[in-house]
Amino acid sequence: MTFLFALAAGAAIGNLYWAQPLLGFIADDLHTATATAGWLVTATQVGYAVGVLLLVPLGDVLDRRRFVPVMLLTSAAALLLCALAPSIGVLLLALGALGATTISGQVLTPLAGDLAGDAQRGRIVGVVGSGTLAGILASRTISGLVAGAAGWRTVFGLAAVVAVLLAVLLYRTIPPLAPRAQMRYPQLIASVGTVVMRERAARWTLVLAATGFAAFSLFWTALTFLLSGPPFEYPVAVIGLFGLVGFAGVLSGLHGGRLHDRGWSLPATGTAWVLALGAFVVATFAGRSVVLVIIVIIVIDVALQTQALLNRARLFALSHEARSRLNTALAAGNFIGAAIGSAAATTLWSVRGWTAVTSTGTALCCFALIVWALGAVVRS
Repeated sequence: MTFLFALAAGAAIGNLYWAQPLLGFIADDLHTATATAGWLVTATQVGYAVGVLLLVPLGDVLDRRRFVPVMLLTSAAALLLCALAPSIGVLLLALGALGATTISGQVLTPLAGDLAGDAQRGRIVGVVGSGTLAGILASRTISGLVAGAAGWRTVFGLAAVVAVLLAVLLYRTIPPLAPRAQMRYPQLIASVGTVVMRERAARWTLVLAATGFAAFSLFWTALTFLLSGPPFEYPVAVIGLFGLVGFAGVLSGLHGGRLHDRGWSLPATGTAWVLALGAFVVATFAGRSVVLVIIVIIVIDVALQTQALLNRARLFALSHEARSRLNTALAAGNFIGAAIGSAAATTLWSVRGWTAVTSTGTALCCFALIVWALGAVVRS
């Protein structure tokens, strides 16, 4: 069941990234400008933000054995519409709908936390979370390979088939579970903020999580600029291979959850941020060394993905009846942090290049360590 949850979570989050490497293909096929096609990514992300805020909280009040397959089937319909879209306008609407409905992973992760025992929750949540990260990393590569062989529409068609298959498997696998809470929908949405404000540990954990995603997005966005310019000047295909190094973060997630289960969540989180801080310092001197770049990628991915996993496991331990709402707050904060990190990378690169990026990453790590230390003091 854990493997199936991880696979489904990865497939769901992968739907957000199928179009990213295909913008040129799509623009040519639909006879539109590449700049216009760039809005496809924005439409998907905006739709996803809406889905996280308005649909993920329903995991606390609905039977997830039915809710998850329904969302997968809905996303399959959106994927099919993407595959058949006759114009860029229809494709924009279809991708917006896809983003809003491909939230199964954000429901499955707290569900895994519910099904796991206290002694195994960190490990199980870590495996499912690693599936999500693997989906993000693998989707762009799979998309490019399939589109190159059979066209961009085939990518969305195959993804629709996978979503239907996963819906059937999950319906047969997820045990019947009574809803964790009973309340009207407006009250449910409003209670997301109430739950966060009620739990002090949730507030500083959410700040840590958002900071982690900001640093992660800052680094990876700027890394593309670094590798495409002098002295490296790598082509896009080679730059994409550096993403495979990021699977080190997936492997750390598979085992990092055990740290939470052993009661080492707080010290392990602090250690992860110290490692990230050291990696950003080393990154300052990596502007001309591909070996240092690879080392920095591995350390930053392991450190930031480990702290992200530990943050999620701690949140799920706070409240058994509000895990989906806590996950909504976590996903929303991560989304905001990632958006800020990407925007900051572009701005900083235009000002002082790689040095400005690594200095900002170092500052983010120092800020996170201060938040962590204050949170550890409060908790103790």
